[in-house]
Amino acid sequence: MSLQSALRRLATYRSQNTRASQDIFEKGTLVLHKNGLKKMGDDSWSFLEQLILASIDVGRLDVADQCLRLLSDRFPGSPRVDCVTGIRMEATEPPEIALKYYAELLEADSSNAAIWKRRISILRRTGKVDKTVNELSQYLDTFYTDVEGWLELADIYATCNQYEYSLQALMHVLLLAPQNPFYVLQAAETAYTAGDLPLSVKMFLTVVDMTDGDDSESLVESTPLGITVRAWYGVKVCAKRIVRDSRLATISSSTTPPPKHVERLDELATERLRVAYSSSGQKGEIAKGREEVFAWVAAP
Repeated sequence: MSLQSALRRLATYRSQNTRASQDIFEKGTLVLHKNGLKKMGDDSWSFLEQLILASIDVGRLDVADQCLRLLSDRFPGSPRVDCVTGIRMEATEPPEIALKYYAELLEADSSNAAIWKRRISILRRTGKVDKTVNELSQYLDTFYTDVEGWLELADIYATCNQYEYSLQALMHVLLLAPQNPFYVLQAAETAYTAGDLPLSVKMFLTVVDMTDGDDSESLVESTPLGITVRAWYGVKVCAKRIVRDSRLATISSSTTPPPKHVERLDELATERLRVAYSSSGQKGEIAKGREEVFAWVAAP
C-alpha cells in the first residue's frame, strides 16, 4: 500500500473513531518507516496518539513508547499526553501504580475528565464496585452532561441487581438525550426487570411512537422492523402479565398511573408481532422462528 493510501485510511479511522487496532498498527508503522510524519502537518500528533493506542492493543509496546516519546517532547505537560501515558502505564504496571499516577494528576487538575474516567475504569476492572460508584458519582456531580458516564453507572447498578438505582441513572440519560430510542428502550427493559410494569409499558410504547414508520404511514399500514419489534415484544410481555394479575398494574415505584385498556394493548402487540414475522407486510419477509413467535403470542 502506498503512503498516501495509508494516510487516507488512518484519517478515516480517526474521523469515524474506529478502533481497528491491527490495521492501524500496520499502516501506522508504514507511515513511520516512510517518514510520513513530515507530510501530515498538525495531524501528525493525532496520528501518533492513534498509533500508540493501536500498538498497546496489539502488544507492540516498543512502538508505543517510541511514539509517546515524540508526543512528550512536543507537548510536555499536556493533559492529553498525560492520559496516553497513563494508558501505557496500565499495560504493564500494577493497577495501584496507575491509580496513584491518576490521583496525582487529578490533585493538580480536578477538571481533567479523561484522567478521571481512566481512574474509574481501573477501579471497575479490579472489582472495587463501591469505590467505582463513589468515584463515578463524584465525576457526574462535576460533569453532569456526560451521557456515557450515566450509562456506565446504570450498567454497574444493573450488574449488581440494583435495578431501581440503574433506572434512576437512566432517567438522567433520558433528560440529556431524549431523542435516542435505544436509551428509552434500555430504560423500559430496566423498569420491567425492576418490577415497574406501568412505567415499562409507557416507555415501550414511547419507543414504538419514536420508531414505527413515519408520520405519513398509519400504524396498520406499517411493518415493525428492528428496535420497534423489540419494543412490541416488551408491550406484549407487560400486557400479558398484567392481564394475568391486575395487581401488577398498580405496583410502580415511579408512581406511574396504571395503563388503560390493557387487553387491547395485548391484542395490538400480538397483531404487530404477527405482521413483523409474516410475509404480508409491505416490507415483510418470512422471518426465522415465525412459528415459535406465533405460538407464543397466541398462548394465554
